[in-house]
Amino acid sequence: MRTLSILLALALTTVATHSQDDPPKRLGYQGIWFPLGQVSEYGDKYSGGLGTYTAKHRPTAIYSPEANKTFFVYGGAKDQKRHLLNMIGAFDHTTNQLLPPVIVHDKGGVDDPHDNSSIAITPDGHLWVFVSGRGRTRPGFIHRSTHPYDITQWEQLREAEFAYPQPVWLQDQGFVHCFTKYTKGRELYWSTSPDGREWSPDQKLAGMGGHYQNVEQKNGTIFTSFNYHPGGNVDKRTNLYFIRSDDAGTTWQTVTGETITPPLSDPKGTGLIRDYETEGRLVYLKDMQFDANGHPVILIVTSAAHQPGPGGDPRIWELIRWDGTQWLYSEVTRSTHNYDMGQLWIDPDAWRIIGPTQPGPQRWGTGGEMALWESKDQGATWEKLRDLTQDSPRNHAYARRPLNAHPDFYAFWADGHADTLSKSILYFTNRDGTKITPMPQWFPAE
Repeated sequence: MRTLSILLALALTTVATHSQDDPPKRLGYQGIWFPLGQVSEYGDKYSGGLGTYTAKHRPTAIYSPEANKTFFVYGGAKDQKRHLLNMIGAFDHTTNQLLPPVIVHDKGGVDDPHDNSSIAITPDGHLWVFVSGRGRTRPGFIHRSTHPYDITQWEQLREAEFAYPQPVWLQDQGFVHCFTKYTKGRELYWSTSPDGREWSPDQKLAGMGGHYQNVEQKNGTIFTSFNYHPGGNVDKRTNLYFIRSDDAGTTWQTVTGETITPPLSDPKGTGLIRDYETEGRLVYLKDMQFDANGHPVILIVTSAAHQPGPGGDPRIWELIRWDGTQWLYSEVTRSTHNYDMGQLWIDPDAWRIIGPTQPGPQRWGTGGEMALWESKDQGATWEKLRDLTQDSPRNHAYARRPLNAHPDFYAFWADGHADTLSKSILYFTNRDGTKITPMPQWFPAE
């Protein structure tokens, strides 16, 4: 076990040299910039400010009413260097101020935001950061805050093989961690722990050649929606599946209650919601939530091609919801990129989506201009309520929804130039989208 103390965090986040006219500064909210390197006619498959990447790192933020703070993790960097720092920040709703962020884990030269983190809070107030690994060579890590509701000191509890971490805490049961391992493609697994220290053996959930998933929990039930990768090819990702567990992974069922036996291995079999493969459509997962009856609501973008540019049009934001007897489908809007990533909020008065649905300054690049969409009829029809960003110099990407979101910190995201290395600023918005706040890139040194 290694302890990452506040002294190390301060040492890593303080500028080493300064002049009398340039007082010492401490690293603030600077996001990681990343290009995948798969370039075609209209640019990279995805690139830009990816501090809040990926859609399969969940959750990335949680509002704690006990602390009256929103805690959030992101992929940080310093001075536009391509060196990933797994950071945690917090917004204090009592003072309406952001706290200086802290480095939880330095990936030691990795520049890839696939190694970003997810977050959990246990009932004792301790914060947990699950740092993603990548492939079978870069491990994942689990860190726990030394003190409740305090981001400044951390201890590393575990190093293991996992990617795309999605931890769920179930009351009186402990953690169910849903994640990916690169076994035969990107296959889905889960593991359980009563305390975050001792973990059960990994169990495979699905292995049809590869998958991405979104995991949520409601009233002690775990839900996962996922796609599949024909032949292990992520560029052919398609189809949509849904299963659930009422007993922390001991048994799994379909949406209608039919019991299944993991691992799922038939792409046309149990759990399939819709056969997009037959329709020639690719499926990019964005979010999953629940309506007032506890029924799942899934947000995806479907596309005609994996490469950027007009050849992939139409790129359709689709909402799929279970009404208790059948899956219902509606179109929200259309946008310009497969990795235009937004999320879904279901409140008593309205359903909302925040995401980069509008073309940005790098039109065919990842992200665009952020907009707020609203539905008053349970997702059947949608109206753009307002543009959150306009005339930006860099594309905005990967809007994220905090669990139990507070109306003053309702979503956060990062910007970045989609075509060339740039700085990346992080932002957050209030619930109505009327106050967009850029996060400071530096804080005064203590």
